[in-house]
Amino acid sequence: MKTNRRNFIRTGVLAGTALGIAPTQLMASSSEDLQLAPFKQAPLPYAYGALEPIIDAMTMEIHYTKHAAAYTKNLNDAYAAEVKNGQPSLEDILKNSSNYSMKMRNNGGGHFNHELFWKCMQPSGGALQDGLLKEAIQRDLGGYDQMKNKLTEAAMTRFGSGWAWIYLDNNKRLQIGSTPNQDNPLMDASPIKGFPILGLDVWEHAYYLKYQNRRADYVSNWFGLVNWKMVEQQYETGWKRTL
Repeated sequence: MKTNRRNFIRTGVLAGTALGIAPTQLMASSSEDLQLAPFKQAPLPYAYGALEPIIDAMTMEIHYTKHAAAYTKNLNDAYAAEVKNGQPSLEDILKNSSNYSMKMRNNGGGHFNHELFWKCMQPSGGALQDGLLKEAIQRDLGGYDQMKNKLTEAAMTRFGSGWAWIYLDNNKRLQIGSTPNQDNPLMDASPIKGFPILGLDVWEHAYYLKYQNRRADYVSNWFGLVNWKMVEQQYETGWKRTL
């Protein structure tokens, strides 16, 4: 069963290879196709294999060129069909997600979540340095170790597919929680609400090729990739905003 599933997930990239399409060409064509659309995938800030051995190159390639690219395309399709007046930003759409279709909600969340997820990681990770974020983690979450334990619990107790988050609530306090599917704290329909500063993808396609059903190993290893400098920048951005 595992072998069949792994082969199925692998098919997307291998099919492109069989047609003589290189992974970089797949990325380029995805971007070019959406030049006139309101939302685009940002280029990955690192190579597909840069996060190994924690996340393997094939997983990153499929995740970016297939799953995330599909969310972006479907978001643009929904936007074209549903937005008739004005040009609301993606954040405006997410904050009013209950006014739109599930296609807009799912794919808007999918696009936003993945664009943040890529930036939350970097090769070899980075230590949490002294500064505003570290002080807030100590004040609101009990320190780094307790934060890590709480985020791990949120990721592990999310049944099925979804995300674990560190986010700023409306009182500018750090909180940890999780959302199902492609929901996020920006959405009015979300059970947790605020400004996300870190998102951890716990959909199986984010880790299955390497970890199969061992989500706990994936989550534990993932902390070795966190780009804490970027997360601190996201925290400072959120702190300056009206939530």
